Amino acid sequence: MAGEVIFEFRRIGNSVKVSAVDPVSNTEVSIVGPATAGEHALKMAALRKLNFVLNRRGQPGG
Repeated sequence: MAGEVIFEFRRIGNSVKVSAVDPVSNTEVSIVGPATAGEHALKMAALRKLNFVLNRRGQPGG
């Protein structure tokens, strides 16, 4: 992914929901991980999922 990605973190108990949004295509994905995981690891997991979804849709940036 070459462009900008917007991340949102929301803590839910012992977990963190991370949303990643591609502003060009308005594609949004979410993952849930442990609250003890580092921010970078959670971002990378959400980014991998976003890239996967964009590639499946055949959209640029994936």
